[in-house]
Order: sequence, then C-alpha cells, then structure tokens
Amino acid sequence: MLAQVDPADGPARSHADGVAGSALAAHEYRIGELAREAGITVRTLRYYRERRLLPPPRREGRIGWYSQAHLDRLRVIGQLVDRGHTLGGIGELLSAWEQGYDLADLLGFERAMTARWSDEVSVPVTVAELSALLGGQLTDEVLQEAIGLGYLDVDGDRVRISGRLLDTVTVLVREGIPLPAILAAARELQAGLDTIASLFLDLVLTQVPGRRDGAPAPDEITRLAQAFERLRPIAQVALDAEFARAMDRRARVTYGEFIRLLSARDHRSVGPHAGPEEGAGEPGPSSGPAAAE
Repeated sequence: MLAQVDPADGPARSHADGVAGSALAAHEYRIGELAREAGITVRTLRYYRERRLLPPPRREGRIGWYSQAHLDRLRVIGQLVDRGHTLGGIGELLSAWEQGYDLADLLGFERAMTARWSDEVSVPVTVAELSALLGGQLTDEVLQEAIGLGYLDVDGDRVRISGRLLDTVTVLVREGIPLPAILAAARELQAGLDTIASLFLDLVLTQVPGRRDGAPAPDEITRLAQAFERLRPIAQVALDAEFARAMDRRARVTYGEFIRLLSARDHRSVGPHAGPEEGAGEPGPSSGPAAAE
C-alpha cells in the first residue's frame, strides 16, 4: 500500500499501481466517501486537487469517482504532512515517486541528510538574566540581530540559547570584546560555514554516484543515504583538522602584521625631531675651553 512509506516498514508500493489503473479498481468513492475514509474534510481534499497533489477522478457525467489509488495517495499525503513536510515538498516527493523513485528510499535519504548534526541542548533564560551575563550590552537592536542569526529563540517571556554558545560569548565579553563585534564576526562565520557545508554536500551528491550533474538513478538513492551516514563523522574530523591548519597559517600572518604595526607606531612616535639631539651635552666647536685657545 502507498500509505506504508516508512523505511522501517519496507518499500513503498510501486508507481505502476498508481492512478493509471483507477478505472479498473474494484471499489470507487464519491468525494464525500473518499474524504471520510482518508480522515480529512472535503474542503481539504479539494485543496489537494487544486495543488495537483491528487489526480482528477474518473468522470461519469457530473459525478467524479475516486479509486483505491486515490485513497492510498491521500494516506501517503497525510503521513508526509504528519512528518512536517510542506505541501510543496510533498508534491515534489510524489512527482519523484511517479518517475519511478521509491518513497521509502526517498524518505530514508531525507532522514540521512537532514538528521541533526548537533546534539546541543538550549537553556532558557530571561532577557534580563542574559543581559546581566553579557555586561548590559544586550540592547533591543542586538537582541533582534541575535534572533535573526538564529542564536536565540523566543520562548514566551524567555529566550533559549545554546549552553556552549552562551559560555563562549560570556568569556569573549569578559575579555572586553563588544557584543556587537562578536555578532558581526558570527555573521561572517555563518556565511563561511554555509559555504563549507555546501561544498561537502555537493561533493557527496555529485561524486558518490560518479556523476557531476543530473539526478541519480532510483537504485542509487539508498547508496547515497548510506554514504551520508558513513561520511558524517568524517566531515566533522576534516573540518576540525582544516580549521586547525587555517589557524596555524593565519596566526603566523596576523602576528607578522601585528609586529609591523607596532614597529610603524614606534617610528611615528620617534619622528625626525624627537629625542635628544646627537652630541647633546658635549661642547661644540665654538664653545668651552677649546674655543678660547
């Protein structure tokens, strides 16, 4: 049955059993009956039709007859909605299914790709408590920026923040780094890490199937999902190693720039006329006892 789309329940029903055979179905439904069997309202069913999630019924005059395949499809849609899929995303999944991709494989691939990478647990704090921890620098503008960057989630009269992130920012603020400067650096860091994440995902998607473009074949979906699960820890190790190497390179360069800055500052402070004159305190050629000889 199409409704059995969970990877743990086995493969989904073949698309060959789809709506194309609806006219041969043993039992057909009027729209009200179909809605009741699917556990939805007639209005919702019609909306799915408008969104082209459900093929049109077989017509006899002005009466539309829906088949078991329509009911199976509605149950699939209901399961996908329960999983949190948008109707647009459901439409894409159903289109892929109609092209020969197995829904169970697609959902397994989704799980492999979108499983959370972080096990971080957020902690709730009031805005006043957070402001106190951050030295009173949490203005409304800074608060909204932090929310926009995804570092804070509003939860009633509190905000939720990663415990490790809170510890890190608190240390930086105590070292005298302004909170707005920390957020500015965080914005650039997010952009850079998004680029790195895209590089990794594209590498797996294009190179594991052995192609640089085009959609993978239906029988490659499971292999892709398995590759993502195997490569997750490798990606984290590679990122840590490359970040350490980058810090080694940049630290040397930045140190050199810093020393040159100090050297230039020292020259500016001395200047062409600064300090004692050469020979100061010694008698010149026209003064002292020698001049009287």
